[in-house]
Amino acid sequence: MTKALAIQPQPTHTALGTQAQKSAGHVIVDTLVAHGIKRTHVVPGESFLDVLDGLHNSSIETIVCRHEGGATYMAEADGKMNQLPGVAMVTRGPGAANAHVGLHTAWQDSTPMVLFVGLIPFAHRDREAFQEFDIKAWFDTGAKRVMVLDHAERASEIVAEAMFAAMNGRPGPVVVGLPEDVIRQQIPSELHPPIPVATGGMTTMDSDALTAALTSSSKPLFVTGGNDWTQEGADQFTAWLEKHHIPAAAEWRTQGTVPFDSPSYVGPIGYGRPRPTYDLLEETDLLVFVGTVPGDVITDGFLCRQDWSKKNFLVTIDPSLRGRSGPVSHQIVAKPDVFVRDLTKIELPVKEEWKLWTARMRGEQETFAALPSATPTDGPARMDTLMANLVATLPKDAVVTLGAGEHTNWAHRYFPTQRYASMISARNGSMGYSIPSAIAASLEYPGRRVVTIAGDGEFLMNGQELATAAQYGATPLVVVMDNQEYGTIRTHQERHYPERISGTQLKNPEFALMAQAFGGFGIKVERDADVPAAIDAALRAIDEDKVFALIHLIVEQRVKAY
Repeated sequence: MTKALAIQPQPTHTALGTQAQKSAGHVIVDTLVAHGIKRTHVVPGESFLDVLDGLHNSSIETIVCRHEGGATYMAEADGKMNQLPGVAMVTRGPGAANAHVGLHTAWQDSTPMVLFVGLIPFAHRDREAFQEFDIKAWFDTGAKRVMVLDHAERASEIVAEAMFAAMNGRPGPVVVGLPEDVIRQQIPSELHPPIPVATGGMTTMDSDALTAALTSSSKPLFVTGGNDWTQEGADQFTAWLEKHHIPAAAEWRTQGTVPFDSPSYVGPIGYGRPRPTYDLLEETDLLVFVGTVPGDVITDGFLCRQDWSKKNFLVTIDPSLRGRSGPVSHQIVAKPDVFVRDLTKIELPVKEEWKLWTARMRGEQETFAALPSATPTDGPARMDTLMANLVATLPKDAVVTLGAGEHTNWAHRYFPTQRYASMISARNGSMGYSIPSAIAASLEYPGRRVVTIAGDGEFLMNGQELATAAQYGATPLVVVMDNQEYGTIRTHQERHYPERISGTQLKNPEFALMAQAFGGFGIKVERDADVPAAIDAALRAIDEDKVFALIHLIVEQRVKAY
């Protein structure tokens, strides 16, 4: 089964019968439009002015960002929320260097993304020209493909190849270099059609093997992950699990594929996971990964589920199984939606053992995720109080975005992810992701409540993108948990070098005033008693004034979600 993207007819001849001409830069934009790209995230540079000119009258929304790291994070988040790649555009040398962080996130998170990088003129190459760098040497090990448009007439073909490569097989980032003189050349305007992406599927042998494994299993467990699902596939998968009383856990920072309140959902698996969920991996007698593989984070550093006698089924479109560890009993080469289509044809008698197994794990998850008291204490502000009061206000389609740090654990534990892609995060542990991803989510889902939880250290890595939020009308709720330290690193420090604090403490600015300076709503909260009113005021600003809102929550150090 393949997916094909609709392409709009393009004029190829003038009235005189000669082929119409456009600049290669304009043809690049036309090809992106034909592939269905809705927006691109840019930090402009003189190296790709002709592409920017092509964007001027196109249907693509150009999101002008303040830093290349912010631009690529937004594009990466866009790729997580859509079937199409996210698109970013940056300039040569320093711009390309700054963009690398988003590229690494897309690589480790298997996110489809295309990064266009303006380059020095072709004629200046290998002469140590201003901002010259070797694009393939820089990016070859961290991208699926690195292509350079050395021949202007191949502009549309290169874009179509880049889009295909980003989506085909295990999704990931693709880099396209654009020499500034080449993209100005006039070429025929005919466009290369989109290249269909194979989605795989279960063979009869696969179906028989999975049916036999499930039939003989007493404690089966599915683990969902990756960015290659659709809402329809997630809904069908959840219905099948619930019908058969079979449990599913979520890969670290991908919660929502199976809804938070589903009787089959038994919690997240990843760093800082609750202990009962960790034990699941060893206790289950059949583990089925869908859309992901048992890698470093899931297996706690390649330690858990390594016994070769264990039974593991891996469902992934990547035949190389890159990143997996432990035994492989059977691989099914399929994207999640196609696998689910075939899975729902499998009818099994429900075992009483499955009911007991699922109910036990679901009970532990419900206990773990039960909200703390919403009644404030008499002391300093607490994240527990904020989450208890915030969650009560959230609609079922709310979205949460996360960067990296211990502050994210409050969302892992309490945020009610009810839809696919309702948790957008950096699974490579990259800091600075929270604000750009929240902006991307708010622009993609303007009618939904978007919340981001940022640490104080993490916020300042890309907090300037709030200017981008204000410019384009993004309205996320930003919670900055300020404990005046890099908390995750401090935790590791205390474990290995107890009572020797070094390099982890912070002195922070007034984040609420920063939010106001950028054109949003900001409020500082130091006392727990003020938390409910602060949430009300922030949500009122979003809903009535149509601006982003930031709650600067000053908390005590060493207080954790779990």
